[in-house]
Amino acid sequence: MKVGIIGCGNISETYFNCQKIFNNFEIIACADINTEFANESAEKFNIKAQSVDDILSNKDIDLIINLTIPSAHKEIIINSLKAGKHCFSEKPLAMNTKEGLDILKISNEKNLYVGCAPDTFLGSAGQNARKLIEENKIGKIVLGTFNLMSHGMEHWHPNPDFFFKPGAGPVFDLGVYYITQLINLIGPIKSISSISGTATPERTITSEPRNGEKIIVETPTTLMGSLEFHNSAKIQFFCSWDVWKHKHSTIELYGLEGSMIVPDPNFFSGDILISNKEQDWQTINNDSMLLGIPNKTDNDGSKIANYRGIGLSDMIDAINNQRQARCSLDLAMHVLEVMEGIITSSELNEVYYLKSKPNQPKFLDETEIEKLKV
Repeated sequence: MKVGIIGCGNISETYFNCQKIFNNFEIIACADINTEFANESAEKFNIKAQSVDDILSNKDIDLIINLTIPSAHKEIIINSLKAGKHCFSEKPLAMNTKEGLDILKISNEKNLYVGCAPDTFLGSAGQNARKLIEENKIGKIVLGTFNLMSHGMEHWHPNPDFFFKPGAGPVFDLGVYYITQLINLIGPIKSISSISGTATPERTITSEPRNGEKIIVETPTTLMGSLEFHNSAKIQFFCSWDVWKHKHSTIELYGLEGSMIVPDPNFFSGDILISNKEQDWQTINNDSMLLGIPNKTDNDGSKIANYRGIGLSDMIDAINNQRQARCSLDLAMHVLEVMEGIITSSELNEVYYLKSKPNQPKFLDETEIEKLKV
């Protein structure tokens, strides 16, 4: 499938490179509101740089990858659909559920696919954890926790302002990985109860080139509470950019027969720890699975698995075979409603009951992955 990219910022290089990993799409053009960024990417990857309007009207392109800032996601997705093109977007799908429903309406009218990141849950750790759960290795999951804590992005990101605006914050920016992983593992969420706080009304940028500038905080920087799933499991969460250090693990699941620790859902691999009843923890390494084999060097020099683009490749395969994609619009809508529901519950000081209830994404086995890989 011929594909165009709108948005040539930091994440775009990952998508340009993933066409070397997966075999069912080719990126032939790119656009950015900053023409310099588009021209640089076009030259680097030997493709055509176009304006946003021109790439949307390009009849050779069947699908748009939307890598714009979150506040532009809805506009680009809807314009892609109106131009008769499928669209795969970076997360979040939109700024709120209302915008998501507008996307859903036009997607249904046009009979076109919309997919959305994250696709990291399709990696070896997420899928092996799913397999262990479905094999009843720790029994029915009844409880769990997820913890996402740091001190924000203003000390390293060159332009960290948008992290502290509505549509961002720890839940929308990073919590999306945890929520999506949990839906992959135990199904859709039924209700939310949360509280929120903001430690300081402004942040000081300490990264270059804007060292010393102030950012006004416009969204909560700490959210805590619980999620109740349709299978009755209850998961406690702590999402914060007001913490310097902690020793909590990322995701822990507690079943009637044992416990499981799932690695950071922002990554494709990592070790799973599993314990049956009172036994010691056993380590399950996932680096030999197809979407777990280390293929990139991280910032600290360690080798990691990065297969971003599997969600896009799976969606193209779904289009060709007329099935639901794993990174589906229904899933993205549910994740968006969960994130907004966490904020809403904290603002209203009441339980939020979700209206959406997607199917749990279908398990992705190695045979299917093999067919999609170069």
